[in-house]
Amino acid sequence: MTLFARPGPRWFNIPAHRPFVQDLAAGLYDALTPLGPDALSQAIILTPTRRGARALADAFIAAAGGKAVLPPQIRPLGDLDEGEPPFEPGDLAVELPAAIGSLRRRFELTRLVKAHERQLGRDLDASAALELADALGGFLDSLQIEEVSGAGLADLVGADLAEHWRISREFLEMAQVAWPARLAELGLVDVSQRRVALLRKLAQAWTDRPPQGVLIAAGSTGTAPATADLLAVVAAAPQGAVVLPGLDDSLAESAWIEVGEQHPQGAMRRLLHRAGVERRDVMEWPASFTLDSRGRWRRRVINEALRPAERTADWLSVIESLRREGDKDGVDAIAEGLSGLSVVTARAEEEAATAAALLLREALETPGRTAALVAPDQALARRVAAKLARWGVAADSSAGLSLSGCAGGVLAGLVAKAAVDPLDPVTLLAILKHPLVRLGLDPEHLVEARAALEREGLRGPRCTSWPALEARLGKSDIALTLARTLQAALARLMIDAPDQPPAEAARRLTETLEALAADPLGDAGGLWADHGGEALGRLLAGLIDESEGLPPVTPRGFADLLSRLMAGESVRTGGSTHPRLRILGAIEARLTRADRLVVAGLEEGVWPQGAPLDPFLSRPMRERLGLPPPERRVGLAAHDFAQAACAPEVILLHSERREGAPAVKSRWLWRLETLARGAGVLLPGRPDVLDWARALDAAQDYRPAKRPAPSPPIADRPREMAVTRIEALTRDPYAVWARDILKLFPLERPDEAVEARARGTAIHKAFERLAEDHPDQLPPDAAAIFEGFYVAELEAAGMPHEALARETALAKEAAAWVADLERRRRADGRTIHVELKGELTIEAPAGPFTVNARADRIEIDPQGYGHILDYKTGKAPSKKVVETGFSPQLTLTAAILQSGGFPTLGHPGPGELTYLEITGRKPAGREEVRALAGDESALAAANAYEGLAKLVAQFDHGRPYASRVAPQFVKLHMSDYDHLARVFEWSTSGEEDGE
Repeated sequence: MTLFARPGPRWFNIPAHRPFVQDLAAGLYDALTPLGPDALSQAIILTPTRRGARALADAFIAAAGGKAVLPPQIRPLGDLDEGEPPFEPGDLAVELPAAIGSLRRRFELTRLVKAHERQLGRDLDASAALELADALGGFLDSLQIEEVSGAGLADLVGADLAEHWRISREFLEMAQVAWPARLAELGLVDVSQRRVALLRKLAQAWTDRPPQGVLIAAGSTGTAPATADLLAVVAAAPQGAVVLPGLDDSLAESAWIEVGEQHPQGAMRRLLHRAGVERRDVMEWPASFTLDSRGRWRRRVINEALRPAERTADWLSVIESLRREGDKDGVDAIAEGLSGLSVVTARAEEEAATAAALLLREALETPGRTAALVAPDQALARRVAAKLARWGVAADSSAGLSLSGCAGGVLAGLVAKAAVDPLDPVTLLAILKHPLVRLGLDPEHLVEARAALEREGLRGPRCTSWPALEARLGKSDIALTLARTLQAALARLMIDAPDQPPAEAARRLTETLEALAADPLGDAGGLWADHGGEALGRLLAGLIDESEGLPPVTPRGFADLLSRLMAGESVRTGGSTHPRLRILGAIEARLTRADRLVVAGLEEGVWPQGAPLDPFLSRPMRERLGLPPPERRVGLAAHDFAQAACAPEVILLHSERREGAPAVKSRWLWRLETLARGAGVLLPGRPDVLDWARALDAAQDYRPAKRPAPSPPIADRPREMAVTRIEALTRDPYAVWARDILKLFPLERPDEAVEARARGTAIHKAFERLAEDHPDQLPPDAAAIFEGFYVAELEAAGMPHEALARETALAKEAAAWVADLERRRRADGRTIHVELKGELTIEAPAGPFTVNARADRIEIDPQGYGHILDYKTGKAPSKKVVETGFSPQLTLTAAILQSGGFPTLGHPGPGELTYLEITGRKPAGREEVRALAGDESALAAANAYEGLAKLVAQFDHGRPYASRVAPQFVKLHMSDYDHLARVFEWSTSGEEDGE
């Protein structure tokens, strides 16, 4: 056979511009099928990942032209102990202890961290201990994968080691002793340790007894020492070979020598050096020989763009050299290499996801054409999958879905939050509206009861207790029943219990979830039915059965712990997917190829990712221990990028902003653009795709809304209004049309803040009760009495305890100011009247019109003047606003009073018109007089009366109810109907016809 004609070791390379698995399958098929029908099926192929193994199996079907074929035995290197004979290492795996489960390992390491928290000088809750346990697990994995003993920790001493690093070193020394002892006690080993041991045993077994059949290791760069040594053994086998992905054989030797950790070729240079193989001895895979000029020059351009930083000073000479080489083929090497490669710059992640989905969807329009998205950012991959779903396209995604994003995970997180704050209306509504929640009711009954409970009980300020919620629901039997059922289900959480073990919290959470998800027959099987439900069940079972030793948790601590655990669990959703579309992670794109490749996430910190923060080891400490530097991950990512960028058609996609902040373009894209500019070539874009993305959800022939100005029939217009509604009619007639004519009343928001409204109501009530209880003589303790009234009203309004604590302090200052105010104003013996209602009827073109007022306070002094006071807990309207008629409340009340509209008061003289600002701050209160007693007050009332008559006449003559006719108050006074009037749209886009 030509593949094995040369004596070992045999190292092959499939260039980056070639489809790896297709060339690998084609080469083996062509070499082995002539030897007999069983030759191919008896071969053994090792791949880096499971997904690579599945892609290779599909490639053999394509290589056979669609005919039935028995493919080789394909095994991922990470699962050597799960193979089948004759590949199964047999007694090699039996001799090793079983591996500890990932969840059990996290719990055991968390227990270890918590047990030694004093050594770290920290008091850790379960979530914080789990975070450090994950970091400790990463350190132990590094030691095992790199086969470093960690004995060098003892040498990390001296004056150059900061105190916190000394603490870390001592903790790690303890962990290196305590963790193996705990594993031995359990009769288990770490997964990484077992995998390395198995690789070593397998390498030794194949060295002692080399396999005589075909043995291929393909696609691995041998980053772990044990993997690298196994690859060397495979290459030396009688019919063995190693096939490398994208070794750059065109890189100058001087540059090859300087390839470092961050270079795309860094991993393969280390592998070849460890195996004692020269780069020139690596052969090209037979099936990869091609006359594809574009692919060859693409590979050259990408490799030159990513060459070592020390060798970029001669880029111009490299460009000229490439062009001279291209001249021999009659092409411009740079332009030819960049042909088929384009760059798309999106504004933000949402637009990037839309553009990627459109590019993938466009490729599917051509029959038989394949497309793939390569993105290391799982969040972006999930966004793209969601965008594709609008066209009914389901992509085969390797990212899967986080358990916290699955239906069961979302419900579990909500219920855990409910244990922290059981009466949070937003959380309760989210639970009630979750698709898995049935509460033993049929769907129609549940929808009706839920709507009633939301409308009557969960909107507005929150209730402070379940009895308070039931009292609010009143006689709504259906809502009361649902509220009691929900309370009974949540009562299993032991909300008011002290700290409890996580296992107990998980058990109670599970019981609560099943009670919530139970159907009318009591079956909660739907909760655990799909892939997400199965993953949630495994997680909760692990917490119940294996979390012994974790520190006790509060309800909030358990919610944080559960959130962290669910975020680390990925769920493979399964189901049917489009056969020509895939969403791949970076390492998987090394082996697979598509006709169109969208390479996304090209921002610094995303691809490549930033170096991970290690809470235990600094960079010098890692180096002295013999652990790889963080930059090694950058080099591996650079290799994956180079592989993807060499596909025939590639769209490089990046965002200008991420998470609302400016993003920096990936260094690799930056280098590629710099090289292209140096060659006088611009990377083409796809502005049409961005236009599609921006137009996808935009209205066609968009014209901004004009200011609405409805004009209902005169007969339907109100004939009686309060002075406060006259103010709305003056500033925003549209609000009067919506509320007073259409009878559209705003719904309160769930958990609506009560501070402003409750403060205003409490001030009014406190003044009213003080005046009613002590109409004549003010008691010596008036301040304390007023403070008590004020705080009691705040409590009755449902003000949260934390806000009430602040208001209590302010109430003391406000009460002292009010007591002094009352003594001064009552000194002349005036009588006080509170919350009186009066009205005034005027003749208007469409008939009588009545304006009414409920006065906060009217004082009649011994001279017969009627003084009107209005309480404000915020800023009072200015004198100019009052005089111009935009705040006519006081002046119209004065007009009603002076015309005898308050029957019990007769016709008092024109007194002062005053706002009382009560804040409790400095100053605690302020008297703001807007009109003095006498002529000024009389004139203000007359002007208000005249303005009212003119305003009513205008609307009686057909004036429309236009929105926001006083734009100077748009920012000061928000209306409940601004969204209905689309104020933002018409006020920012301009109006037509000079309106």
